[in-house]
Amino acid sequence: MLICIICIFLALQAAAIDPDAGGADPADAVDLNNRGLALYASGDLEEAERCFERALEIAERVYGPDHPNVATIVNNLGLSFRDSGDAAGAKVCFERSLDIGERAYGPDHPMVATYLNNLGLVLRDMGDLAGAKSCFERAIEIDERVYGPDHPNVAINVNNLGLVLQDMGDLPGAKACFERAVEIDEQAFGPDHPNVATDVNNLGGVLWDLGDLPGSKACFERALAIGEGAYGPDHPMVATTVNNLGWVLREMGDLPGAKACFERALEIGERERGPDHPMVATYSDNLDLVLREMRWQEMAKLCLGDNSTT
Repeated sequence: MLICIICIFLALQAAAIDPDAGGADPADAVDLNNRGLALYASGDLEEAERCFERALEIAERVYGPDHPNVATIVNNLGLSFRDSGDAAGAKVCFERSLDIGERAYGPDHPMVATYLNNLGLVLRDMGDLAGAKSCFERAIEIDERVYGPDHPNVAINVNNLGLVLQDMGDLPGAKACFERAVEIDEQAFGPDHPNVATDVNNLGGVLWDLGDLPGSKACFERALAIGEGAYGPDHPMVATTVNNLGWVLREMGDLPGAKACFERALEIGERERGPDHPMVATYSDNLDLVLREMRWQEMAKLCLGDNSTT
């Protein structure tokens, strides 16, 4: 299967610290939140959740349940829940962050767009495509108004809207979103930035759906080159793109090329994520598929050879 790449917003730290807040040390909440972010980035979701939950307890005691700093931590807890497969828990977190953010900042604040984006991601996970689409469209409107139409935050929201449109079967709409995200990020960061690789990878996916296999292959090859340059040859993002390139090569009839791609993706995934990660299972399944097809192809050649001698 092809793998799309989503774009998330992390709320990187609690906003302001009130040194006179009573009942607990507010700096502890910030430290725990930031420790949770580091653990989240390393893939240790269980420990990250523990940090976010402890940070949340302190922040609620210090600031009360409806403070923007609480929304920051709840958002990050929601991201960890989502990645660990608890979509329902993540949805509750993002809805709470959004509610706090709208009351604290007003409905058109950039932090509200952040929470809308992340809520849209989990709604997409849960199959509520209409709800996800509404979240991303509203986030785009906010960020366009605040930052202008060519800001990288807009590209993040546009990319995620493209994924939902692709899920809904609106392939031309999805293609337009990914092309816009590519254009924004190329202007903002240059042509070799990891954000561009994300956009180009997703554009390759929708071109595959549209039947443009050469265009899809070119996108995945470009995304792979950017990813290798930015992350090195053994990064999980490289494995994602190599997997997608393998899928297109398989569709184009290049089974040896596809096999090499899936083997590389599997090797990276097992080393970087561990043998029990869901993405590793995907790479393994894709490799098994192409190996079966290569065996069938060899059997067919043998049969044809036998027939030609009778």
